[in-house]
Amino acid sequence: MTERKNRAPRNKTLTLSDNDIAVLRPRLIAPKDVNPQTVDRTVLGDCIEVADQMARGSVDLLVLDPPYNLNKRFGANSFSKRTVEDYTVWLGGVLDKLLPVMKPTGTVYICGDWHTSTSIFAAASSRLNVRNRITWEREKGRGARSNWKNASEDIWFCTVGDDYVFNVDAVKLRRRVIAPYRDAAGSPKDWSETEDGKFRDTHPSNHWTDITIPFWSMPENTDHPTQKSEKLIAKLILASTRPDDLVFDPFLGSGTTSVVAHKLGRHYLGVEMEEEYALLSEHRLKIAEYDKVIQGYVGGVFWERNTLNTINSRARRP
Repeated sequence: MTERKNRAPRNKTLTLSDNDIAVLRPRLIAPKDVNPQTVDRTVLGDCIEVADQMARGSVDLLVLDPPYNLNKRFGANSFSKRTVEDYTVWLGGVLDKLLPVMKPTGTVYICGDWHTSTSIFAAASSRLNVRNRITWEREKGRGARSNWKNASEDIWFCTVGDDYVFNVDAVKLRRRVIAPYRDAAGSPKDWSETEDGKFRDTHPSNHWTDITIPFWSMPENTDHPTQKSEKLIAKLILASTRPDDLVFDPFLGSGTTSVVAHKLGRHYLGVEMEEEYALLSEHRLKIAEYDKVIQGYVGGVFWERNTLNTINSRARRP
């Protein structure tokens, strides 16, 4: 376990107490305990071993967020940067082990940065139908003196076949209307007017600017170094699954995919090699039993970033 840090009083980062660890450890299972009926569990171990134990053709959505091609430490484990060619071969080998668990109608999302996207396309295009590349804006990022700051990441949208789920109405983005056009009768054209303002529900594009990276004041935040936000994963799950479908994350990290799947009424199976992160996943799943909130997703709609803050502050005024 990582050394416990002194936190500011308003820091909401989730941590594990000794009691949490004792309570949560029995909830984890090993790869050998996985069978074709196993769902809604966190597995501590290697995803390749787990895939061998799973039912063929059982997964509706694979969220693949592998280590990017960087030198990176994840708790006690680390990943070393490889050549582009070697990383492409490694990723292709991972896909070859995981894809047999996918349904013919299944969807695969593969996460990466600008550098690993080259390998993702090469590995995925020979095994799947590559349908799009989502680029999402990260408001965080280290500055660079001799290069452009990295402020975005990619998610490649792939399907096993041509028959797949895509629920476009479930992932529309509610934006403030800047130019509120009206028809000849004076009625709003493609927008709605409420006491909180004028809004339009827009079709989702492959450029996402409404994602907030988890940070210290957000209840979903953990000490995982590359944690994805619940809002980001919720878009993938709502777009590409139906209630009770199975979502599989073989590089689970601190549990975002499992937590969001649970909140949205889907089954999940997550695999993580680092015990601390696997325990954080179970900790977050316990919280999700009574707290179904997903930041930025309210009333069945994804809201443009900072819009809800404005509405809520207005509602609190005397």
